[in-house]
Amino acid sequence: MGFSIGCSLGSHVLVRNTGKFPPLCRKERLNLSTMCSEFNKPCKIRVSLCKSELVDFDERTSPTESLVVPFFDNHDPRNTSTGHFKLSEDVSFIAAIEVHVGSAVAVSVQIRKEIGRCYELIHRLGRGVVYLGSSRMGPDHPHYSQALELGREVANLLDCTSWTGAGPGLMDAATKGALEAGKPVGGFKIAKEAGEWTASNFHSYLPSETYLTCRFFSARKHGLVDAAVRSSCSDRTAVVALPGGIGTLDEMFEILTLIQLQRIGSELPVPFLVMNYDSYYQKLLDFLGDCENWGTVSKGEVASLWKICENNSEALAYLADFYGLPSSGEERHEVSLHVKIE
Repeated sequence: MGFSIGCSLGSHVLVRNTGKFPPLCRKERLNLSTMCSEFNKPCKIRVSLCKSELVDFDERTSPTESLVVPFFDNHDPRNTSTGHFKLSEDVSFIAAIEVHVGSAVAVSVQIRKEIGRCYELIHRLGRGVVYLGSSRMGPDHPHYSQALELGREVANLLDCTSWTGAGPGLMDAATKGALEAGKPVGGFKIAKEAGEWTASNFHSYLPSETYLTCRFFSARKHGLVDAAVRSSCSDRTAVVALPGGIGTLDEMFEILTLIQLQRIGSELPVPFLVMNYDSYYQKLLDFLGDCENWGTVSKGEVASLWKICENNSEALAYLADFYGLPSSGEERHEVSLHVKIE
């Protein structure tokens, strides 16, 4: 069982059947991803390095196994007239070629499936506020109690689902705050958070139907972004960046870039809040100011994309103003009573 690959320059290859696979036209050219989908098991592979010469080798069967094959000579590595690599009798070196037929395609299919599961969970629980934050700041940290309070008050204010990475630290604080408010919560967990020595696919107290343990970071990010998308005026969502490290900064700036380039997928604007507790992000903000002075960021551009909040009161006031809601608990209670009477 095998096939040959005509190694022409460019993103396409010529596939010729030499085994039990369905026959293909000799001149048929297939995209590499289309070709790989047919071959997802180790097999005998024959690579054509020129029009007439073929080299046999086996696909590797373990991550540590390397496959070696003569590639081209040291004088003319490419036949410019035909655009094909050629094999010389006087080979001057050996090039290592590792072939994973179908593996890249299989991974992409798994990622798409996991993204689909993220979307299904969001559809079930509803969009809402997405919290980004450190997994290392535990209950003994002052920012933990602030994040817990914020999660509770925002859930009461917007009456929506609260989304996190379903991890420890400030993510846990926001989750518990929303649960204290009696509002739904959802999460996109990763098996092993930064600073943890063990991996776990399960959350310690959330019901399994409220979170998804993601294998791929890209799927997790898709979920966190989509959970904040607004498709109608009735959607009350937001992105809240709590103090955090590398992972939090990665998520912050990815979402910031999507908002900047209008690629977040939301029909309506999504408020983005940065919680600058105890001036935690001040040096980062100063750096972005330096970027403006250097001309790598437009003046006032970043400030227009997010709201810097020094405390929870500022954040609640901003969200209340953004959505035209009463900011205090007493005012919200009066409004809810008025709605019930009507």
